[in-house]
Amino acid sequence: MTTEAQAPTREATLTLLLRQGESSAANLAASLGISVQAMRRHLRSLEDDGLVEASPTPSGPGRPSNLWQLTTQGHHHFPDGSEHFALGLMESMTAALSPETFTSLLSQQALKKANLYRHQLGSGSIQDRLEKLVELRRQEGYETEWQPAPDGIGWFIKDFHCSLQRIAEEYPSVCEQELLLMRQTFPDCLIDRVNWRLEYGNCCGFQIKPTQGHD
Repeated sequence: MTTEAQAPTREATLTLLLRQGESSAANLAASLGISVQAMRRHLRSLEDDGLVEASPTPSGPGRPSNLWQLTTQGHHHFPDGSEHFALGLMESMTAALSPETFTSLLSQQALKKANLYRHQLGSGSIQDRLEKLVELRRQEGYETEWQPAPDGIGWFIKDFHCSLQRIAEEYPSVCEQELLLMRQTFPDCLIDRVNWRLEYGNCCGFQIKPTQGHD
């Protein structure tokens, strides 16, 4: 069955889990009028996509049964209106504030976020911190990965899906604060933007090089 054909059942399954909190494959199958075997295939596919997760639950003698629920990413699958609120807020701010004040406020937010990141990443090696950052970014709705530089000096971090993209399309100055955020998160590195999705390519990318005396 193609992904297109599966889409209505996938969406219905996600909606049921959103409403019920958790449910078994059998109950979900009964609600949608399909076989339990087919429902399990849908659930495994959704699990592979990071949208649902299972927790074994004792149900008498024999193997425990799985109860399925949405992951954080699964909840984010449903629109919550926050993007429209953020765009409206940005519009109000640019109308009320001078460009300098608006940029200053964005910079303050970037510095605050960088302080939080540094606290969460700890004091390990640059690569250890980079791996942790990628996981944090994914939890925030980014589709992020890192890879070593081909010359063996430094790393690249790429955002294929940015949770701020819609806002950045209207207010590109937000992207400058992302660069500031990266530089402040890794103060022991030299960081430059090497890709910008709003201009070209399919991702935003940063090159990270250690300064002398750091790994």
